[in-house]
Amino acid sequence: MNFYYPNIINDMWRIIGLSFFNNKEYFLTDTKKAFDEILVKSFCAEKGIALGDTATEVIRLKDNASDKFLEIVTPFKPEEVLAKLPECKAIVITGQKAMDTLLSVIPAVEPPVGECSEVDFNGRMLNIYRMPSSSRAYPKPLIEKAEVYIKMFKEIGML
Repeated sequence: MNFYYPNIINDMWRIIGLSFFNNKEYFLTDTKKAFDEILVKSFCAEKGIALGDTATEVIRLKDNASDKFLEIVTPFKPEEVLAKLPECKAIVITGQKAMDTLLSVIPAVEPPVGECSEVDFNGRMLNIYRMPSSSRAYPKPLIEKAEVYIKMFKEIGML
């Protein structure tokens, strides 16, 4: 995997396309069968969007992508990641397993889906957002998911 959310079935890049360009197909290649890795990476670099995992070591208990069969062995070290991102003001989480892992290393209050909570982490104020999953397994229409993301991007000053 060369970038996050590469699976054409996942709606993350459609959500981002709707949020920033009002175009769910913005990040698709000409064939419409894949996301354009170069376009995705250049967009993220230009906007200052960093993507990462909340764990550095995991065990898949079953051979599928379901988080319920994912055992977190080693969570990420937020102090190390945030030291590399001095302008980071928000952490955005899209799944319950990721939120649980984040809360195991950052003492924050879990916000409801679509909302945020604020935390002082080592003298740095951060907004922690809990966003709808971009998985098609999450039963919410694409446009409704995008509306929640648009609200968040506006709150953090990206739109």
